Amino acid sequence: MSSVFARSAAAEAAVDTPPRSTADTIAHEIEDHRALLLDFSHALHADPEVSGDEHRAAERTRSILRRAGFAFDDIQPSAPTALSATFGTSDFVVTFCVEYDALPDIGHACGHNVNAAAALGAALALAPLADELDLTVHVLGTPSEEAHGGKIDLIEEGFFSRTHAAAMVHASAYDSAGNSSLALNAWKVTYTGVAAHAASAPAAGINALDAVQIAQTAIAVARQQLPPRSVVSTVVTRGGDAVNIIPDHTELMVEMRSPLAEDLEVISDRVDKCLRAGALATDCEITVEPQGHAFADLRQNDGLVQAYVAAMAERGRDVPTDAEAVASTDMGNVSHTVPAIHPLIGYEVNGAVNHNRAFADHGTSASADSAVLDGAYGLARAMAMAAADEVLRERLIERHRNHH
Repeated sequence: MSSVFARSAAAEAAVDTPPRSTADTIAHEIEDHRALLLDFSHALHADPEVSGDEHRAAERTRSILRRAGFAFDDIQPSAPTALSATFGTSDFVVTFCVEYDALPDIGHACGHNVNAAAALGAALALAPLADELDLTVHVLGTPSEEAHGGKIDLIEEGFFSRTHAAAMVHASAYDSAGNSSLALNAWKVTYTGVAAHAASAPAAGINALDAVQIAQTAIAVARQQLPPRSVVSTVVTRGGDAVNIIPDHTELMVEMRSPLAEDLEVISDRVDKCLRAGALATDCEITVEPQGHAFADLRQNDGLVQAYVAAMAERGRDVPTDAEAVASTDMGNVSHTVPAIHPLIGYEVNGAVNHNRAFADHGTSASADSAVLDGAYGLARAMAMAAADEVLRERLIERHRNHH
């Protein structure tokens, strides 16, 4: 008798309890996954893997998604450390990019453990709402951002072809939304000359180091005529073998950046001429090898940015919007392909900057952990808003229709 009464009371309470709002459901799911997400972030941080070698990070991600009921696509990315998984059956697809590569020698000094955990958390939090919001949650494990640009491989292989909106957050010392990034191109340049004794037969040699010096001087002079805010960086990685031998083999790394992808083409053309001037003046042979993909500038979707800012306000974070270009990312190429956001999620780093060992030291602090959870909420809630907002949803669908 008492058990029947208990069930009846429970049923009555369930009827009287108002259903959770979307925001409450997302917050509840993130809290429910708190330990899992922070353990994931800390595990990546303690076990950093450089671009292309993120095997354990990818497997950790797969394991969590598998247990959460995500289905892995029949066709997977060609990169062994990339992955593609979905939850839901809707034609409206939101993609979260799980970025997990570290830097050589200094580990997660760009905070990708935070990036990855926040994106994964967003996917886990949004999945239970897939039917209610009529969306499919798509997760891409995206390797090699610090090297050749793994997201660009995924674009070329078609893994963003069904995406209506893509999102991730990036670790930073401060919160910001709407930022751009610098388009980026990088080359390895090799000059080949002829070795000769530097004292007894210098005229018999062809000096490959002279070619480097001429090229660097030409680049320095050309900077004045390059598009505004252009950045050209060079470093000599091989300058010769002995002081008494005319160098016959030198290597130079060149990196070019610009606020706009269109201007990067102008910069690349001018720098190429400067490099070839070094070869022409010295009679050296030259080879120019692209190092990975060219990164496009980041162009974040205004509607998604505003949704993210509103979502973060619900977590008590007042996120400013700023169009300033910050560093470079292959998420820029994603943003040229589909509507996307790539906000910065801030935590206390005691004045350190990205790509600095000191930045990595703060990657598992209480402040970084809060960034993981808040970032996950912001991403999930923003995508939920996009799905529920008829005007924004239709704009995203129309963009997809026109570009695919």
